[in-house]
This record gives sequence, C-alpha cells and structure tokens, in this order.
Amino acid sequence: MNDIKMPTQGLANLEVFAATLESLAAVDRNIIAVTSDSRGSGKLTPFGQKFPKQIIEVGIAEQNLVGVAAGLASAGKTVFAVSPACFLTARALEQIKNDVAYSNNAVILVGISAGVSYGALGTTHHSLHDYAVLRAINNLIVVAPADNFETEQAILQAAALNKPIYLRFGKKAMPFNLVISDWLLATGNEAENQFPNNQSTNNQFQLGKGRIVREGSDITFIGTGETVLPAFEAAEKLAAEHGIQAKVVSMHTIKPLDYELINTIASEGKPIITVEEHMINGGLGEAVASYLMQNSFRNSFKIMGIPDEYTVTGSQNEIFNHYDITGVGIAKEALKLMNQ
Repeated sequence: MNDIKMPTQGLANLEVFAATLESLAAVDRNIIAVTSDSRGSGKLTPFGQKFPKQIIEVGIAEQNLVGVAAGLASAGKTVFAVSPACFLTARALEQIKNDVAYSNNAVILVGISAGVSYGALGTTHHSLHDYAVLRAINNLIVVAPADNFETEQAILQAAALNKPIYLRFGKKAMPFNLVISDWLLATGNEAENQFPNNQSTNNQFQLGKGRIVREGSDITFIGTGETVLPAFEAAEKLAAEHGIQAKVVSMHTIKPLDYELINTIASEGKPIITVEEHMINGGLGEAVASYLMQNSFRNSFKIMGIPDEYTVTGSQNEIFNHYDITGVGIAKEALKLMNQ
C-alpha cells in the first residue's frame, strides 16, 4: 500500500488575497479597494493603513458598494469590491447584473467568507447560491481558487484582465500549492518563501482552464474552491487503502467552464464526481452534468455538495462532515459509484 501524502498547510486564501492586493497597490495608485464594513473580515486593515487614499468604505450598503465600484472602474480604476459573499451576491445582485456585467465595467467582485465559512451564524450568512445566480449572468467570470498559489495567480490575472469577474474566498487555511505538495514536504519551506515563486514545472494557472492537481486513471474528482482539498484527501485514501488512482481537478473557474478538459476526462469513460461548497442546484455539478448529457457521455456521475434542504448549523468542518464533503466521505462515494 502507498503512504498517504497530505499537502503542506498554508494560509487562508483570504490572507493571500490581502497580501497580493497590497503588492499590487504599492506599484499602482489606480488599484482601489471598496469595502462594505468588511475591511477587517477582508483582512484589509493593513491595506487601509498603508494606502489610505486607495480604499473606500461605504458601510453596510452592498448595492452602493457595487455602484461605486462600477463608477470607479468606468473612470479607469482597477477596483476590488470586497464584501461577504452571501450579501454581495444577493443584496447587490441587480447592481452586479446591470452596473458591472451588462455595462461591461471591469470590477473585480470579491466574495469573502464564502460557502459555509461563517459556520454557526447560519443560513443567512451562507453563500450557497452564488454560483447559480452568477452563472446566469452574461459577461461575468466566476472563480473559486483552491489553494494559495491559485489565489495569488487569480488576483494577478484578474487585475490585468480588464473584465468583470467574481472571486470567491473562504476563511480556512488551505495548502500552499496542491500540485507541488511533495516538493513542499521534502523541503519544509515556510509560507513567506512561496509567493510568487513557481517551484514546479506543473505550476500552471490560467483563468478558464481547469488545473489537474493529481493524476489518476480510475476515477476523476472535479472540485472547486475549498472542496478540492478533501477531494485530494479522498484520492490519497483510495490509493493507500484500495490501490485506486483518482485524478483530481481544481475547476477553479466555474464560468467559463473548461469544456475541453471535461471532454478529455469524460472520453476516458471512467466515473466522475464533482464536489462543491454550494447547493447542488445550479452549481459546478449541474454545469458538468449538462455538458455530459448534451454531448452523449454516459459516465457514472455524482454531484456532491449541499442538498436542497435547511442547512445544518455548525462550523465549516462540522457542516462538511455532516454532508460527507470530507476525504472519507468522498472516498466512500467513489467506491459506491465504481461498484455500481
């Protein structure tokens, strides 16, 4: 049996976002952060202290947040509109649709404490709808990075893209880089040495292109955001305990989806499981399922996420455990799917 090798834990992606934004603002006065009473929760307090003329606080007024950000973007600023994902994508949905996407204002919408990151604050503070509603809006890119490397690259590419984009971040510490986890384990380098250096020839990130973080030929896990890590854990567990090799894909860009990669995976004829920190309705899983069905693929298929029910209350870990969004739970579903 193989040994289970786990990725080296890094920082919360939100912390990487804040650090990367500071590095951009230090060399570009047109970088502006707009917050809705979310400077602290967005890890932007140091940013505000260093760049007081490059941050705007609108208070608890998400619709104003998006409107102000759109106005600044139309005047040539590179704007990061930072707010809790649950409120940003619900209270300000009309402004996102009209002022940002339809008006083609290149605002970088940053949904923080996404998914069930707010834990015990309950359903009112969970963003389990954002993929579904934002996928339905034309001219809006939707991205949920899986690790610290993807987060940094997503911020840098979003700032240079000049297009409307939504970036989704949780609060939990994530791996430095899932792809180079073996290298990190061997060297033991610390967090401050990881950015922005690329330490592997596999280190590739491109918005709109899924990223294979683990190779395998027996089954494929397609995750996004913070669910890629438990999918990776499941793959290692299956390899160690059953000799099953699972491919793990970080589908960090929900829209536009990487149909070329999905086609390649589906053509292998093996089972596919999608995993997301989102309602099973309207998210990554349904997007992949739609492509498979419309292109006559018949792979065994399973969507893992939050079911259409009243969500249990608890920490993110407790909620993930309840819905089997864990290495153990995903591995169990994989075995079940493969034995059908």
